[in-house]
Amino acid sequence: MPQYLPAKPLQRALGRLCPMSLIAVVTLLSACSGGEKVPGEETAAAAIPVEVAAASHQSVTANYSGTATLEAVGDAQVVAKTTGIVLKILVEEGMQVRKGQVLAMLDDDATRNKLAQASATLKKAQAAFDKSEKGINLKITPRADYDRDMYDLETQRAVLAGAALDLSYTRVVAPISGVIAKRSIKLGNLVQTNQNLFQIVDLDPLQAVLNVPERDLDTLKAGQRVQMRIDALSNKSFDGTIARIAPIVDAASGTFRATCEFRDSTRTLKPGMFGRIEVAYDQRHDALVVPRTAIVEEDGESSVFVIEPSPPKPAAPVVGKGKSGEAVAAEHAKPATPTFIAKRRIVKTGYAEGDRVEIRDGVQDGERVITIGRNAVRDGTEVQVLDDQPVIVPAAVAGPAK
Repeated sequence: MPQYLPAKPLQRALGRLCPMSLIAVVTLLSACSGGEKVPGEETAAAAIPVEVAAASHQSVTANYSGTATLEAVGDAQVVAKTTGIVLKILVEEGMQVRKGQVLAMLDDDATRNKLAQASATLKKAQAAFDKSEKGINLKITPRADYDRDMYDLETQRAVLAGAALDLSYTRVVAPISGVIAKRSIKLGNLVQTNQNLFQIVDLDPLQAVLNVPERDLDTLKAGQRVQMRIDALSNKSFDGTIARIAPIVDAASGTFRATCEFRDSTRTLKPGMFGRIEVAYDQRHDALVVPRTAIVEEDGESSVFVIEPSPPKPAAPVVGKGKSGEAVAAEHAKPATPTFIAKRRIVKTGYAEGDRVEIRDGVQDGERVITIGRNAVRDGTEVQVLDDQPVIVPAAVAGPAK
């Protein structure tokens, strides 16, 4: 910051200077003052440089965007239902299997022996019951003995059915159709009841669940088409539909569940993949749109800055001196850059798509709005549009100096 001498010491210092030195100081101060101001320089320096874009009619689509993770509709853990040693493994990871297909076989010697014993006991019980039935008809067998033999027969029938069921458990079968995602056993392993053997995943279809804010409850509907872009697949897109909308809103998060369904015959989609889902729920073919960067959100209102031409200002000619002392105008005048003023407009916005926003009220077609530099302007601020071409001020010839 410059330092100034007090008035009296300055006067005494100047008094000690000789006249020639005093003239030199005055001349130097005059030169440092910058001379006369060129008309328009102050205005040009005060104008804020901005970039603008014109409002135009375009087609705009209303989208809801969200992220979700793909999940398999069917995902089953195949467990052992009996104890035994693994004798055969008939499938491997990645293989497609059908519901009921045999996946592995366990040692069945013990279960076959139990089945044979149950069968023999059942035959014995059947013979005893047949004898009691004849006796009851001839009224020589007590009723209590008949009932005992009948119950024994029913019990042995249940034992035989249980032994047959245990034998069937030695053949491990697929509970659902799908792809073998994981194999957890090896040949010769002794498996126990309820031990995990395989994991089967149904890849058709796959589902992704969106947690949507409740304000969009009336926007999304079952059956609407959706599109998912997968980051891991170089943003490749896949089409799907909204399978169902949850009938309730979660009070804790204020969201509801929208389940989207995707079918991919190429098997490119995998459970666990992360994707970005877009739902196009409406489209306007002749909407007035502006760039999203032009919108200013403040105090709960949306506004834009529209540029309007500033009041015209006279351009001063560049004047030089002729040989005879006459004042003549310069042959070429300096180009003058057009300036504008920024006017704030409250607008009503509509749909937004990408970097475009629909304007339903507040801006007319063709009006230019500030996109870059809007944070530096206020209502009435003089601005300079950077991409505008300069206007050439015509040369003016001055009359002879008097």
